[in-house]
Amino acid sequence: MARYTGPKSKISRKYGEPIFGDTKALEKKPHPPGQHGRGRRRKKSEYAIQLAEKQKAKYLYGILERQFRNLFSKASRKEGITGENLLQLLESRLDNVVYRLGIAPTRRSARQLVSHKHITVNGNLVNIPSFSVKEGDMVAVREKSKSLSSIAESISRQSSNRFKWLEWDDKSLSGKLIMYPDRESIPENINEQLIVELYSK
Repeated sequence: MARYTGPKSKISRKYGEPIFGDTKALEKKPHPPGQHGRGRRRKKSEYAIQLAEKQKAKYLYGILERQFRNLFSKASRKEGITGENLLQLLESRLDNVVYRLGIAPTRRSARQLVSHKHITVNGNLVNIPSFSVKEGDMVAVREKSKSLSSIAESISRQSSNRFKWLEWDDKSLSGKLIMYPDRESIPENINEQLIVELYSK
């Protein structure tokens, strides 16, 4: 399973954002990690800026290089804007949809729910986090898993105003991908154009 297993706080401090959903590290140490983190930062090259943006996107969505490159290749072949296509493909991954629906508090925990066979798609059990959810697909909590306290707690904390491209039913603990989100609807702080420029070299 493709996932980052290193120190999470260092990554969050490196980008100055709660990449993994935890803000405690940023509150305690708002500067970048390392002995020179507090000092003056050397100006980054264009390539370094583009690479950092790609790495941030990979960390956010929990994807390693090969998967990310394959998604970019798929996005570049689709009609429309490549950067927006890439974000739509990332957003339509099953682990991300589970996270966006509020079934899990983080993408990492959403990935675990999928891998441990707690999630179904259109009534069929799916345990592949990278599974691509299509428009109209129904994502639900497996019947035997509805009593899990972690799922109940996450759903109770979720705002009733979920994302407009998703539909949620509290009674059946299921949601539907109504449409692929447009760029304005995706809240992640990613400059996808920098990623497109990096892969276009």
